Amino acid sequence: MRGIYPSDVTREQFSVIEHLLKSARKVTRPRKDDVHDIFCAILYVLKEECTWRGLPHDFPKWNLVYYHYQIWSAEGANAGPSV
Repeated sequence: MRGIYPSDVTREQFSVIEHLLKSARKVTRPRKDDVHDIFCAILYVLKEECTWRGLPHDFPKWNLVYYHYQIWSAEGANAGPSV
């Protein structure tokens, strides 16, 4: 169980994009960490302008959060409309 942070989104809000984030990674084994928590950790880093290692300890490990940030950022860059 983790704390609640101002940068968090509700599970209802997250459900709108959850399928996009989960499809950005090839599934090789079952996930151990909650994708919602990973997404909220990324929002925390962006809002608080802290380092990845500065994430509160009740979020998933910083290197896992950063790994997903890299994957989702790359997918977002490739998924946008071409101009």
